[in-house]
Amino acid sequence: MALSPLNQRRWRNFRANGRAFWSLILFCVLFGLSLFAEFLANDKPILVSYRGEFYTPVFNFYPETAFGGDFKTEAIYRDVEVKCLIATGGSEFCWDDPEGYMEEARTNGTVEGEPVETGWMLWPPIPYNYDTPNDIGRAAPSPPDSDHWLGTDDTTRDVLARVIYGFRLSIIFTLIVTTCASIIGIIAGALQGFFGGWLDLIFQRVIEIWGATPSLYIIIIMFAILGRSFWLLVLLTVLFSWTSLVGVVRAEFLRARNLEYVRAAKALGVSNWTIMFRHMLPNAMVATLTMMPFIITGTISTLAGLDFLGFGLPSSAPSLGELTLQAKQNLHAPWLGFTAFFTFAIMLSLLVFIFEGIRDAFDPRKTFK
Repeated sequence: MALSPLNQRRWRNFRANGRAFWSLILFCVLFGLSLFAEFLANDKPILVSYRGEFYTPVFNFYPETAFGGDFKTEAIYRDVEVKCLIATGGSEFCWDDPEGYMEEARTNGTVEGEPVETGWMLWPPIPYNYDTPNDIGRAAPSPPDSDHWLGTDDTTRDVLARVIYGFRLSIIFTLIVTTCASIIGIIAGALQGFFGGWLDLIFQRVIEIWGATPSLYIIIIMFAILGRSFWLLVLLTVLFSWTSLVGVVRAEFLRARNLEYVRAAKALGVSNWTIMFRHMLPNAMVATLTMMPFIITGTISTLAGLDFLGFGLPSSAPSLGELTLQAKQNLHAPWLGFTAFFTFAIMLSLLVFIFEGIRDAFDPRKTFK
């Protein structure tokens, strides 16, 4: 579908803003990669070939018995015995000397002189999930090495894997909260500014009371009653974030409701809803988008702050805030602090640059060459 001339001009303005445009490209690449985190960092192989058949452990549950083992629980693919079973086609000798027989099968295609149908596993670049404990053979947290590119945390989990999953979780949380809070805030501000009078007066008093409510305490109390969950945190954050845009949208609608084009539309019988959201809202977008970077960075900071204090997502969740807490508690492991700092710095900077470019693209007074 072709863009309208107005949207084409906006896109040209955004494209001409090099900092915003390249920030968008880099952010899309990073976020796109994080959406496939299971294929980048996982303690399960992406693909397994066993006796001529293919298995996809990333998507499906396979018991150890499917590969010639004894247990009906899910196969632990990082165990040397399971690796041997897959490499040797389920040889019963794997329980005696798994590494030796696995090497013999790979080299000669035989085990104890008997030919076997060898198999293989295709692993992600990082063979650890965000919650995989590792036998590192030394004190944790451990510094970066060839196996753990950003080191491990104090529970021996791979830091890079947690950063990938934590980045995805933070961005998805932020997008959901920002979208929902913006829709509610824009509608509330538009109604107040367009109709004014008692509706505006009552809404303002409600917002003043709601804005004075200690949101952190409410979230802690609700988590204590209902338990921690991602969607409950989204709901509570939206409830306390929607007021951020009300003020600027209300001011723009109060200013525009007596302008000539609004009066003309009313005289022609155009509905109030059409006037507000087709004609007045586009003119209020610059002020609205000016506030958007603050909402986004505030949402990310809220999630990280709650996790840092221990009142956010469940402890098993991949959390950048929890990584920051570990950095504070393990000052002798500076790689944790550097990783948390650069992750937040890059993520927040890219988002701010992108929305600054969007704001300028919607501003009719700015034109980039």
